[in-house]
Amino acid sequence: MALTIGELGKATDTKVETIRYYERIGLLPKPPRTGGNYRAYGAAELGRLSFIRRARDLGFPLDQVRALLSLSDDRGRDCATVDALARDHLSEVERKIADLTALRRELSALIESCCGGTVADCRIIEALAPHTNG
Repeated sequence: MALTIGELGKATDTKVETIRYYERIGLLPKPPRTGGNYRAYGAAELGRLSFIRRARDLGFPLDQVRALLSLSDDRGRDCATVDALARDHLSEVERKIADLTALRRELSALIESCCGGTVADCRIIEALAPHTNG
């Protein structure tokens, strides 16, 4: 099976520019070239890019994706490191959820404080404006 970069992108729902970027930073190996100098991808690249896409969809940053790829290449290794990476990422996701929940509460309170009227009397504008001491 030989796929062009466009076909690989379509199969994994990844933009061509993103595939080239992953090659530049070493997440994907540079593929062999055809006689016409086109990139030729196979099942291994398709699987690796699918792995990268799934990890990115789960919100793993690129450095953790790189670590997960390295770990997945060593199939006989204990998975404790993988588990630790996933737990660290889950903690970060939970922190972000807490931050977003607090943000939602704050925005809801601002919206609730609005009594209509003119912009000059708007509580939301007042809350967003810089406070001056003087």
